[in-house]
Amino acid sequence: MASEQSSGAARQWGATGGLFAWTVAWLVTLAVARFGPELVWSENAVAGWIAVGANLTVGVGWIIAFRRYLRSIDELQRKIQQDALGITLGIGWTVGFASFVAADAGLLLGGGLDVAVFTAGLGLVYLLAVGIGMVRYR
Repeated sequence: MASEQSSGAARQWGATGGLFAWTVAWLVTLAVARFGPELVWSENAVAGWIAVGANLTVGVGWIIAFRRYLRSIDELQRKIQQDALGITLGIGWTVGFASFVAADAGLLLGGGLDVAVFTAGLGLVYLLAVGIGMVRYR
């Protein structure tokens, strides 16, 4: 029994480390794709498309790593994560599409929702939902 628990813990740590590595890699490729044209290759379209392709490829690896992570955690943690993901997705779609509609109707000053603010907001919603789930299922 103890060896099963230690092997499960080792698997979870491995999946968590893998998820962390893929997350960092995705953030780095995103930064390269975003800032590369301005700072490194001076508007070279081929280099820009290569950077975007690398970001998409690493993004697929990130998704696979997240699936592995979800499979490695216990059922309660998985439920908390899935609830948080569902809440974040629902809020993201609702607020995102409401913003697009309001911007198209000319109701928003400044042209609409800032992508950086929206992304940071979704990150905060996810973290808050995980925290609430952990307290709720204590």
